[in-house]
Order: sequence, then structure tokens, then C-alpha cells
Amino acid sequence: MKPHPVIRVLGVLALAITLLLPVGCKSDTVPGVVSYWPKAEKERTVPKPPKPSRWPLTGLDAPSEEVLSQRVVSVKVENSPTARPQTNLQLADVVYESITEGGITRFNAIFHSQSPDTVGPVRSARLSDLCIVPQYHALFVFSGASDSVNSRIAASSIEDLSEDAGISYPFFRAKDRPMPHNLYVVLAKVREEAAKRKMVTTQEVKGLAFDQRAMESSTAVTEISIPFSTANKVVWTYAASTGRYLRVNSGAKHMDKATGTQLSARNVVVLWAKHNVASKDVVGSVTYEIILSGSGRASVFHDGQRFDGTWEAGTDAPPVFKASDGTQIKLAPGNTWFQVVQPSVNIVLD
Repeated sequence: MKPHPVIRVLGVLALAITLLLPVGCKSDTVPGVVSYWPKAEKERTVPKPPKPSRWPLTGLDAPSEEVLSQRVVSVKVENSPTARPQTNLQLADVVYESITEGGITRFNAIFHSQSPDTVGPVRSARLSDLCIVPQYHALFVFSGASDSVNSRIAASSIEDLSEDAGISYPFFRAKDRPMPHNLYVVLAKVREEAAKRKMVTTQEVKGLAFDQRAMESSTAVTEISIPFSTANKVVWTYAASTGRYLRVNSGAKHMDKATGTQLSARNVVVLWAKHNVASKDVVGSVTYEIILSGSGRASVFHDGQRFDGTWEAGTDAPPVFKASDGTQIKLAPGNTWFQVVQPSVNIVLD
């Protein structure tokens, strides 16, 4: 007897299902099947870009980490009318200006990121340098000082590369100015002399604090007038097109002889500091010991804005600046001029 047609169909279906089952359940036996999903060994990470090398005293980009360790050089530069225009003062990372005898001011110019060939005119040291130079661990260049100043420098940790120390190799006298306003120094020779005398030629420079972002203040200021004395009034005017402050000294544009440009600063910082009378001559001219360690009032100016607070400094690092709420006031990347005045001095702002 032949099977019923329905039974035959069911039998064929059962056979087909039996043949298909191994294909569905044993995929590893089927050749040519490839997985395109990689096996995860660990979580993928994206490496951080290398931190850019920046000069510690300007916050600007440096060509490499290696150059950052070169020794800082501090040069005492004259600012009497006969000394103007000075040479390569514009190329200093940091400049301190403070009062000396007769109401004139004098500069301590700190060079690190740039090493111009010639700087000057070089003049005598003052007691304030006993605070400034160690804060930057700098080689100190000057010419002339009183016996009391020289003895205190000799007793300090300052590495003295002055004419007073019997050093002549880095210095020369120009012929276009009368003595004593014509002494200049070659920075490369300063470092050569330091190496010759077995002084340390590299260092880890403790820098100033910079913010690469633009900071905002509620106080906009476009002009800063600083009356150091009746003989020396300084005005800084903000140029928004360049983000820099242009310097006028005693009513005239203050120029740099080497660069041919008006002296300018990215940051102008007024430091109110204690001035102790160190001596007084027969005509009543006063020499001050200016105390730049400890703390005092400060106003920081950059990007056309004013930030008020305090300065704090120890003996081995540059000053830091803090607002009234304790937060740090940072500088804009670029050069800085510190204007050091007596606590009683009132600056005029516009």
C-alpha cells in the first residue's frame, strides 16, 4: 500500500529540517565566516599632546625645553636723561624701576628668553638689588656701588660679574656719549665669563604666573600715570591694537636705541613697597633700601584692565599676586615692567 500524500509531504519536511539544524547550531564548522569586530583587550586611550615649552618669565613659547635652563642675567641700567635712549631694554623679560638719589630712577633689567648683543648704559647697584637678584638666581652685572652696597653684595649669595669685582671682559665704552653714561655689556660674554669663573651656567628658573586666556576685570584703564618724583614722571598708555602699554618718560616717548621703537610692556605692575632711608648726603639727597621681600599692595595692568590686590615674595622666587578673595592674579604672556613706588605714592588712572 502506498503512503498517503500528506504523510509523504510531512516526511520530506522533517528531512529538510534535520538537514538544516547542523548549519544553524554549529556555525564554527562553516568555512568562510569572518568576524569584523576586533577583540577588545583594553579600553582605548588617546595620548595627550605634549605640553608646550614656555619661557618662565614671559609665558611665551620657547623653541625647546633645553633652552629654558640657561642662566638668567640681571643688568643694572641707568635712566638719567643723558642715558636715554637705552640699548635693548625692550628685550628684557622683566624690568624693575625704582627711585634713586635726586629723584631719578634706575632699572634692573632681567634677561632670559632673549640675549641681545649689547645692553646699557650700565650703572651702579642699589640695595634693592639685594632682593631682586636672588629672586631670579641671576648673574648680576653692574658698575659702581657704595662701599656699604658692595660689602653687602659680597656677603650675599649673589654671583657678582661687575667692574667692581675686577671684571672687564664683557664691558666696553661707546664713543658717542660722555663718561660715565657710555658703559655697555655684551650678554654672551657675561655667560662666557661666568663659565670661566666656574659659576653655575644653568638653572631651573622659577617663573611668574601667566594665564594664556584673556582675563576680565570690571575696571578698564587706558592710561597709568606714575609720579616717581618731580624729576621723573612715567605714563603708560594702552594701545588696544597691539595689546601693549607704551611708555612716556618725563613727557617724551621713551625709545629704545637698538630696536628703534618706543618702549612697551605687555604687563605693567605697580608694587607699593617699604622704602627705608639708608643714607643722606650733604645736600639732602636720600638713598633708600627698598624692601621687595614680604608683601605689599599691588595693581596689575594688562589688556587695558586693572586688577588690584597684593604682592608676596620670598627670597628665592619672583613675586606672586593675589586678589582680595585669595585667588591668584596672573599676567598676560609677554614682558613685564614692575614700577616700585613708596606706600604714600598715588598713581593716576584714566
